[in-house]
Amino acid sequence: MSRRRGLVAGAVVLAFVLAGCSDVAASETSPSDTPSGTPTSPSATTPSATPTTAKPTPVKPKPKVKQTPQYYALRVERQLDKLGFPVGDIDGDITARAKQALCAWRETHGMPVTRAGLSLNDASSVLNATERPTPTRSPGIYVNKTCQVLYQIVGKTYKRIVWVSTGQPGYDTPNRTGKVWRKWAGAHESSLYDDAYMYDSLYFLRDRPDSHRCVRVLRPEIHQIFADTPIGTKVQVYGEY
Repeated sequence: MSRRRGLVAGAVVLAFVLAGCSDVAASETSPSDTPSGTPTSPSATTPSATPTTAKPTPVKPKPKVKQTPQYYALRVERQLDKLGFPVGDIDGDITARAKQALCAWRETHGMPVTRAGLSLNDASSVLNATERPTPTRSPGIYVNKTCQVLYQIVGKTYKRIVWVSTGQPGYDTPNRTGKVWRKWAGAHESSLYDDAYMYDSLYFLRDRPDSHRCVRVLRPEIHQIFADTPIGTKVQVYGEY
């Protein structure tokens, strides 16, 4: 997410003073033969030429280069990662993972929520930030299907912001609000599908106790979230993919 800096060219003007010179012819009359007070003939000497100065050539200012979002991409990725918004590889390439991070950034900063690519407005917002935003919601787990991210709010801070994967078409994860009523540590097999295993599961909807329509979180993040989530924690799923 290369650096270019504008170069201001300074022009040094060299002024040459051109002085005209000519030899003075010797007079046939010696200075002693010339009567005192007699003015010297105007033709005896040639007046010096008037000094001139070369005019400097005007330097045209270089046109300003309009920066594009890609110009800031690497710096934006570094800043997002530093503030806890995961972007994947920090290489200046705004991938799908980086777009998820940008989507989460927009939501937490009151901007239009979308998984679109980097804009100049995004770059300005991210690069001018100095700390992670403060949540305005109560403690709990929030899953944004539009961004495909999960926020874990503990106290008055975003403890974690991680990528998720919600249900595919036909098995859509419903937009609901519930509370964690069951925790199942370690791996266990789904009651709906053979050889389908879940790991450190948190159940928050009693009418959907199985893996059907679940929210998938990568390891080790789910293990950390599991450990920090007590029974009764609020869980909210919202947005549209």
